[in-house]
Amino acid sequence: MVIAPHPDDEVLGCGGTMARLASLGCHIDVAIVTRGMPPRFDLTQVERVQAEARDAHRMLGVAQTHFLDFPAAYLDQIACADLNDAVAQSVKNCAPDTLFVPFAGDLHFDHRLVFDAAMVAARPLGDRYPRRILAYETVSETNWAAPYVAPSFQPNIFIDISDHLDRKLEAFGRFQTQVRPFPNERSLETLRALAMVRGSCVSKMAAEGFVLIREVA
Repeated sequence: MVIAPHPDDEVLGCGGTMARLASLGCHIDVAIVTRGMPPRFDLTQVERVQAEARDAHRMLGVAQTHFLDFPAAYLDQIACADLNDAVAQSVKNCAPDTLFVPFAGDLHFDHRLVFDAAMVAARPLGDRYPRRILAYETVSETNWAAPYVAPSFQPNIFIDISDHLDRKLEAFGRFQTQVRPFPNERSLETLRALAMVRGSCVSKMAAEGFVLIREVA
């Protein structure tokens, strides 16, 4: 299961991994926590972004997409208990063995709050909880946190996506409202370059990097 603060975070962070897992027959759920709300966001564009997300997820082999519909960029005004309960219920319903979450040090506070909510949802209580929690990186968020102040993203898990990088890029390309021309970070060229850098760290053509938060073997 992948938990994303906003539509496209999940594809940026682990689109290649989702495509690889789907090719192996794994069941993948994606929970998108927020959506744009007027007057800050135009409803027509919001609906378009959600349609883009569904299209991208179909391409990656996602089994089901869940929209929790909290207000984007306003999570700090939502009661923590309400956010935690919604994320926990989603995790409980999906019962994943592995949970992918945004990195705790991301610049956007929505990402940090979603990370906290996911950790509450994944508490190792009883016998039904995610056995593995991995934090993914989101270009333009993870890399712009204040150095030496916020936690730095230093991946210790690398997933080979050499055979699935093109599928990831094609899926992100479906987010026509979000893709930007290079040298913007949210460009197809940047995503390919990052995957090649992460891959070169482990002698692979392309990879996605993650921080292992917890694993119960």
